[in-house]
Amino acid sequence: MNSLPILEPATDESCCAPAGVPALGAEEAKQKALVFKALADPNRLRLLSIVKAAGAGEACVCDLTEPLDLGQPTVSHHLKILVDAGLLHREKRGTWAYYSLVPGAIEQTAGILASL
Repeated sequence: MNSLPILEPATDESCCAPAGVPALGAEEAKQKALVFKALADPNRLRLLSIVKAAGAGEACVCDLTEPLDLGQPTVSHHLKILVDAGLLHREKRGTWAYYSLVPGAIEQTAGILASL
């Protein structure tokens, strides 16, 4: 059986030094990725646009299933992801849930890339 050659560490001094401490910590990156992951779905983007365009600044979950042509459990799942990402606020009223944009969430999301 042939053995693999042992590689020596590179000693080329033309290579640049490590950049040092990352500007974005692991936990902060995880939180910001959660927002992008939530926005990476077309149905979630549509839900955000419907809620944003709603006359009263909020939309009942009962009004969100028909425009997307999705079942209530699927719409609720997408809404939960948007709430967990900090983009939507959920308020329970009787048997219905009403959703509104978290104040400043859109602006904060837009600023994530600029802060990198």
